[in-house]
Amino acid sequence: MVKLHLININSVIVTMVNEQWNKCLEIIKDNLSAEQFNAWFSPIVALSFEENSLTLMAPSQFFVERMEAQYSNLLKKAIQRVFGDNIQLFYEVRVAKNKQVKIADAGESAILKTATKSAQPMNPFAQQEFDDIDPQLNLRYTFENYCSSKCNLLAVSIARAIADNPECKTYNPLFVFGSTGVGKTHLIQAIGIRIKERNPRTRVLYVPARVFESQYTSAVRNNKVNDFINFYQSVDVLLLDDVQDFAGKTGTQNTFFHIFNHLHQCGKQLIMSSDCKPSDLDGMEPRLISRFKWGMTVELNKPDYELRREVLTLRAAQDGLELPDEVLDYIAQNVTESVRELEGVVVSLLAHATVLNSELTLELATTVVENCVHVKKQRQLTFDYIVDVVADFYNINTDDLYGKSRKREISDARQVLMYFAKVEAQMSSTNIGLRLSRNHATVLHACKQIEERMSVDENLRDELEQIKAKL
Repeated sequence: MVKLHLININSVIVTMVNEQWNKCLEIIKDNLSAEQFNAWFSPIVALSFEENSLTLMAPSQFFVERMEAQYSNLLKKAIQRVFGDNIQLFYEVRVAKNKQVKIADAGESAILKTATKSAQPMNPFAQQEFDDIDPQLNLRYTFENYCSSKCNLLAVSIARAIADNPECKTYNPLFVFGSTGVGKTHLIQAIGIRIKERNPRTRVLYVPARVFESQYTSAVRNNKVNDFINFYQSVDVLLLDDVQDFAGKTGTQNTFFHIFNHLHQCGKQLIMSSDCKPSDLDGMEPRLISRFKWGMTVELNKPDYELRREVLTLRAAQDGLELPDEVLDYIAQNVTESVRELEGVVVSLLAHATVLNSELTLELATTVVENCVHVKKQRQLTFDYIVDVVADFYNINTDDLYGKSRKREISDARQVLMYFAKVEAQMSSTNIGLRLSRNHATVLHACKQIEERMSVDENLRDELEQIKAKL
């Protein structure tokens, strides 16, 4: 069993065991590639060997866990060969001097928790001092530019509470989820911007999950995983966007798991966004999902009419446009999926107004909206209309569809009519039967017949597609 000790990095290293440890390293080196050896064994230093207890110094607790998981058998055999059998192995983990450190049991492993701010490691990804860390925030994504209504009121209220009082960790971690374009990125960055405005020295960092994954891959390739982890563990507020992109990335997930644990134990704020709630994340480690649920999970719903109209008014005002009420109403009624689409419509209207000097009319808005998004032109699909379309397609009289004729062409057309009334008009079998003077069992049989024929009859499939297009 591995036991972790903590020491001052300036402690005097006992040199008596160096020669024996170097022999172990030679054995290990012969069994590993140069990259593996340099990454996992070169950083380890032997400290002491007393009463069959060997103590090694490692860079971090995470380092010990990963090294033990991958190379414990090789390490054990090398130690037994050089030091003998029945050796107890201990690790001491480097921490900065004059820092009070405690061991906290977190279930799966021991987590280091410092009582003061952790030592600031070198940022391996930018040539800059830690105090000047670039938070990677878009300064347009402020609370002042964020519209709210009933559909997102809870999420906005919690975000403001975190930004206004970052010392309160009631909502830590905060997990925001919602479909594409509902404002997740804007909202979480607004938190970071407000915190930086009130305390510029706070180490805030916004990072998309794909960027985090790319950085981790680079760190592994360059044997800088520990530097990577130390850098992220030095952040005060971590804003991780699109966390669903970690799916299937086991190494990245394990690394973020340890970063998450460290930040949470040290009272740092974690804010994450995803396109689905934690329980629906596929390809994610269960222990990571459980941590996403530790704090507050809140959904950003699709914008309602009130919010869509407010977004349009604000964006138009920012671009110097004055949209007539009828134009605002038309766009808000027809562009319903996301805030991003609304902003795209405003940009298109701006181009027409400035480049083409066009008047912002309802006709122009209709053209722009139809070019930007799919406008659903809904019309009630009635039974009588389906009868007319089917009769016209098969060139038969509508009365024949209602009648008792058992001619093949009429009987087949009648089954098609029942099928479309059931599938497209969502009518019940009973109602369809009443309209055709049949019972519901006849309707069910007709629909089943059409479905079975579709699987083997290519001509019928083509006919149904043409009829559906007309409907």
